[in-house]
Amino acid sequence: MNKDILGKAVLDYQNGNYFEDIKTFSSLEEEDVIPVPYLFRVYKTMPDLEKKALKLCKGNIMDIGCGAGSHSLYLQKKGFNVTALDNSPGAVETCKQRGIDQVILADILDVKNQKYDTLLMLMNGIGIVGKLNEIDAFFTHLKSLLKPKGQILLDSSDIIYMFDEDEDGGYWIPDGQEYYGEVSFIMEYKGQKSEPLPWLYIDYNTLQRAAIANNLTCELVYEGEHYDYLAKLTLLGK
Repeated sequence: MNKDILGKAVLDYQNGNYFEDIKTFSSLEEEDVIPVPYLFRVYKTMPDLEKKALKLCKGNIMDIGCGAGSHSLYLQKKGFNVTALDNSPGAVETCKQRGIDQVILADILDVKNQKYDTLLMLMNGIGIVGKLNEIDAFFTHLKSLLKPKGQILLDSSDIIYMFDEDEDGGYWIPDGQEYYGEVSFIMEYKGQKSEPLPWLYIDYNTLQRAAIANNLTCELVYEGEHYDYLAKLTLLGK
């Protein structure tokens, strides 16, 4: 098993060795493809949701799960003090080669004693929580990284539409699943597969309840056309 499928793919692209995209297989029994060039998109080709998030960024920024670094690179060029963070060695090396000044190889939960004005989590950035029952501990940690008037900008999607609807308007959720937005992914690239990765898609109402329970305000700042949304979280009373 190769744990850094994404990193290998983006580093290959950065070094001119691109001829294959990333395949994904999910517990929703759907096979999909991540086009590697898309991870290197420039601002003008980014979705409106991402453009909105980047416009809301302020101060000292950490781009959590930065991937190939497209968001960090844009913010750096705009003059922001931005740190790109990822737990993928290949992604971190790609960011360095692309000219991003501050890059950290780490899991966000291992970052300590730092304070930021903006914590940016795009491309379903909240997905790294994995399981809904881990969100309280995750928010507690993120709050420790926020300046008093800091903000968390994150996007996700409500994937209830992917489940079959019954005659009463309810949905058929597989047995044993605590929350319908909990998905497991496997990525494949050049014949190598990753270990299963737990990934969370969270509907806005559930996110808002979790935020409030953790003394965070939660504002819906953008809704996309495909059940996706952008939210801004801030420390309550700040």
